[in-house]
Order: sequence, then C-alpha cells, then structure tokens
Amino acid sequence: MAAFIVIMLTGALVGPIFAPTQEETPILRMIWPPIYALVLVLAARRFREMVRLWPAALVMLVLLGFAFASRWWSIDPETTGRRTIALGITMLFGLYLAAGWPGVRLARLLVIAGVVMAIGSLIMIAAFPAYGIHSDVNAGLWRGLWYEKNQMGLVMVAVAIAAMAILAAQEPSPGPVRWLAIGLLPVSSALILATQSKTSLLCLALGIGLIIGFWMLRKMGPALAVVGVWIGVSLGALGLLMLFTEAEIILALLGKDPTLTGRTDIWEALMRQVDARPMTGYGYAAFWGLDSVPARFIRHETGWLVPSAHNGWLEVLVQIGWPGTIAVGIAVVLAGLATMVRLPGSGAREGFWGAAYLAVFFLLSLSESVLMLHHNLSWVLFIAILARGFAPTAATQSAPAHNHSHRLPTGLHPGRASPTKPIRESHQYRRHGQSFRPSPVRHPR
Repeated sequence: MAAFIVIMLTGALVGPIFAPTQEETPILRMIWPPIYALVLVLAARRFREMVRLWPAALVMLVLLGFAFASRWWSIDPETTGRRTIALGITMLFGLYLAAGWPGVRLARLLVIAGVVMAIGSLIMIAAFPAYGIHSDVNAGLWRGLWYEKNQMGLVMVAVAIAAMAILAAQEPSPGPVRWLAIGLLPVSSALILATQSKTSLLCLALGIGLIIGFWMLRKMGPALAVVGVWIGVSLGALGLLMLFTEAEIILALLGKDPTLTGRTDIWEALMRQVDARPMTGYGYAAFWGLDSVPARFIRHETGWLVPSAHNGWLEVLVQIGWPGTIAVGIAVVLAGLATMVRLPGSGAREGFWGAAYLAVFFLLSLSESVLMLHHNLSWVLFIAILARGFAPTAATQSAPAHNHSHRLPTGLHPGRASPTKPIRESHQYRRHGQSFRPSPVRHPR
C-alpha cells in the first residue's frame, strides 16, 4: 500500500492519461479520495509511533494553518480549501513514512517503488512511444510515465539516491533488496541521461556524491576525516564563489542560457505581483488558475502559459505571503540541523539518505516549485526527513530502565535474545592446575 501511494504521488501514468493538458479534471478528483483513505488506514496502524513525533507534527500544523487561513483572502477560496485538505493528507503520509519506515527501510521502500516505475517507463518508451517520448519542443527526449522529462528525471533522482543509500548503509539489507538497488542505480541514471535535464543531472551528482563522501569519511580515521571535511568545505566555498562571480560561464558549461530557460523572466514578473500582497499572498494553490487575473499578467508578460513559479520559495511567497515563507524556511533549517546532528549515528545506519536527499531538495527548491506542494513526493520525503530528526534514537528506545554496574557473562550482549557464542548458563570454567572445574556464577538480574 505504501509503495502504491509513493508511485501515485509522483503523478505516474494517471495524470498523462486522464489529464493530458495538466489541468485538474473530475476524474482525477475521484481517484484521490480512495488514496486518502489508504493513507488514513496506514496512519492508524502506526498511530503510537507517530505520536512520538509530535514536535514534527506541530511544525506541520503551523504550515497547514497558514494554508488554511489563506482561504479567507484567497482569490479562489474553493480551490484553496480543497487543496489544503490534500496538503494535510500529503504531510500525514510523510509523517507515517518517518514513523513506520525507520532507518534504511524507507530507502528500501523507495527502491521497490522505483523498480516498478523504471520498468513501467521502459515499457512506455518501447511499446507506446507516443506517451513515453516527447513529440513537442523536446522531441525525442524521454518522459516515461510522466507529463514531461523533468518529472521523470526528478523521480529517478530520488530512487537512485535511495539505491545508493542501501549500498552504503551500516544497517544491512536483505540480499534481494541489495540486488534490486544495484540494478536500479544504473537504470535510473540512464533514464536521467535520456531526459537531458540539467537540473536532474546536477541533483543526481550532488546526492550520490554526498553519500560517497560521507561513507568515505566514516571509513577514514579522525585525522583524515578532518582533512576531508576541510577539503569539502573549501571546494564548496570555491564553487559558490565561482557561481556568483562567473555565473554566465558556468551556465554555458551546463548548457543553460542566462535566463535559466525563461525562469528569470517569470521571477521578475512574479515579484511585481507579490508587491501587491506581500503579507498575505493570493491564497494557497489559487494563483495559477486559468481564470486568475494576476496569473494572466504573468502569462502576458512572458508570452506563454506559465504553470508555476519554477521556484519553490517564490511559489510559497505568492500564495501565503512573507510570514508563511519564513515559517517554511524555519522548517527547512530545523530539518537540516536535526539531520546533521543524527548524521554519525542514525544517518550512517540509513546510508546518509536523509542528508543527501535534503541537500537535493533544497537545490531543487531554487528552480522547481516543490515547497508545500500537495500530491508531491518531494514534499512528502522532506516531511519524513523533518520528522526523523525528532524521532527518539535507537539507543534511547533500547536503554534499560536501571543502570546495573554488573558485567554480563562473555558472549552476552544487551538487546540480543541469544548469546553470540555458546556458553554455559549456570557455570563458567576456572583453571585449576591442568584441569577445568565448573564453579557457580551469579548472573546479574
């Protein structure tokens, strides 16, 4: 059930078939209520575990509160109210993933769903090229099960990072899952290359590179780890310096024009609309409707039917204003700090998946509208990472109620049901000359 919901949240197959123009249709509204019911069933099964994540739930309620309150000044109150409910169910599923799929299990879930989507995309490309391959401006580029190539690229990035995390995790995975991860990694990378999406390629390099870097630091000694961190920070600072001083050269190397494929024109026009309602915005998910007057100004200035801001932060700003945008920023900062704190322990056990995907999510938010987006896998995974940051650690959960100073007999370990080495339960052996005699031993309570 969870894997099925993950696939649906990517918009695979259902959207291109039942809404080829990317407009909301009555049949799509009929598809989602059963999925909401599945989410509620899964959440009820993990209710106790989810209660432990109450700090993350409070953050979610604050963000949801901004979306709900915007209904009172929204330019389309009906759409805002309906999509606020969708946003709440979407974030609830993210909280469920954090509670019900701890450690590397979430990466395994993504790999299983990714295998299904990768096979489905290859079938669509080979057997139904009219659906699986672009025939418009991006003619010849692969899009698989989705509306357009960028969507397939970003979904494959998420599953490729999950596959890499399984291979780097301290917590071992079953053999079949590891083989699925080994097979999915090159297939998903090849699908990303077939999209020719520069954003997806950059996100893939960042996510895989971070996992490899953290894995190498874990394998190194303390001295080499410090040197590695220093080199990484220095290279990162140099890259940012070059990005700000030589932006045109870097964009040319990436095959991008200075307007980022028209994104800067959208951003300039959008900021003029933000100035009219800086504190409230135009209502959650209400700005880009076909009948939206402010959106018509944007489309008139840019000369094409703009579907979104192509920037997560500007998208939130135009919908719920500066207060809501600041709240989202605080949530991202909290997720980042919590992820870094748990990096040496829980992060290593899960293969550094949370840190890698959070970095990719932040980079993605600068060029795509992924913040506070309903029915969206990227936002769901962010909520899961945020909630994991507030989850009790494994050491805390398994700590005994009383701290005994007695030493356990050789071969026994706390938290294990059986000894690692066979020993006598009621005797241990002492050397007396050339013979061994059993003598009674008092075991700790």
